[in-house]
Amino acid sequence: MKYEWLDAYCLSKIGAEKDFKEEWQATRYMLGGKMFALRGGDKEGKQIITLKLEPPHGQFLRQQYKDIIAGYYMNKDHWNSLYLEGEVPDEVLKDMIDRSYHLIFKALPKKVQMDLNQQHKN
Repeated sequence: MKYEWLDAYCLSKIGAEKDFKEEWQATRYMLGGKMFALRGGDKEGKQIITLKLEPPHGQFLRQQYKDIIAGYYMNKDHWNSLYLEGEVPDEVLKDMIDRSYHLIFKALPKKVQMDLNQQHKN
């Protein structure tokens, strides 16, 4: 895999957890029970990661990079899939992960956000 740092980067996020969803044959990265990243394969077995983005930003990235497509098996407006053997720079993928994580973080109840921030400080 091209992005060897991917797993460690996702898990470095405050409160991030991962599990393997057997029926999807995919690894999920979760925050507060909500998924911010999904790593698996497409129907041909090509490795992808799917991330949530604000729709305008996702559309922009899909226009800029042929290896970023509308979310594979996900809501095509909010989710975007990136082929892991493609040519997207590391910084772009890291920014996509950060944005996805923050969208999920902002959707969590305020108490959960405060608890996660407190964990980060300790």
